[in-house]
Amino acid sequence: MRLKLYRAASMAAAMAELRRELGSEALILGSRRVAGGIEITAALDPGAPDRLAPGAAAGEASRRAVLAFHGVPEGLAGLLEEGEMAAALARHFRFAALPLATGGSPLLFAGPPGAGKTLTVARLATRLVLAGERPLVISADGQRAGATEQLAAYTRLLGLSLLVASQPASLGRALGRRSAGAPVLIDAPGCNPFDVAAQRDLAALAGAAGATLVVVLPAGLDGAEAADLAAAFNALGALFLVVTRLDLARRLGSLLAAAAGGRLALAEAGVSGNAADGLVPMTPTFLAARLQPPAPPPVHEFLLAEAQA
Repeated sequence: MRLKLYRAASMAAAMAELRRELGSEALILGSRRVAGGIEITAALDPGAPDRLAPGAAAGEASRRAVLAFHGVPEGLAGLLEEGEMAAALARHFRFAALPLATGGSPLLFAGPPGAGKTLTVARLATRLVLAGERPLVISADGQRAGATEQLAAYTRLLGLSLLVASQPASLGRALGRRSAGAPVLIDAPGCNPFDVAAQRDLAALAGAAGATLVVVLPAGLDGAEAADLAAAFNALGALFLVVTRLDLARRLGSLLAAAAGGRLALAEAGVSGNAADGLVPMTPTFLAARLQPPAPPPVHEFLLAEAQA
């Protein structure tokens, strides 16, 4: 499948250019309003007549169009345009499993409010219990109403006790309950990493626990914002990135922007709302599959009407 982006001042103009180059066989994969007009992502089935401009490198054009659809920043897209996608991702990004082995340092999960930290901790606790481990789960979130109750509901189902410790001193005492080097998962409160007081509080929690800091960010953010957030958390010592809500996001450029901007290792991906199987390890192969051309969404009737006007 060959993909190409079309931008014009109006839907009618973009559609006219699309039909002129790709013909009536082209599929419209997506459309959106951008500064100055309309952007359409279109595809041509390999069996359809080839109407791309003579001399165009079809493979390169397709890869560029896919990366543009996902909103991959230009500098990063240039690194991924050649070769097999999974191999290119492995060359230019770091992928690493979270250090959940027995005896490892505690993991402190941090991120902006609503990023999915609590559900991520619940999912990892479920994974560990199913593997025969008994992790120590701690809620350090004393800010969000209902945060402790939500995590407690998951831990009860797993037969685990939830410890609550929202201050560095109490967190240190809670860690004294750790048994035989069991994995430790700590759910931190939502953090604005650009706020000095919030930075200080998060650093104090991480220091008291001797924890490895893991950033949790949702997919679908603006790429530049995601990169800035990741860089701010990296300045506080974060090493790993967990990306949530991949089931809800069609454009994944912010994921790559965050990993690059924060110099973070891609570790886990949230792919559904299920606690038992909603989190999977992030690998180059997994991410390459997610960066394939998207399935065609329905074209809204008002856009078709405008195109035909």
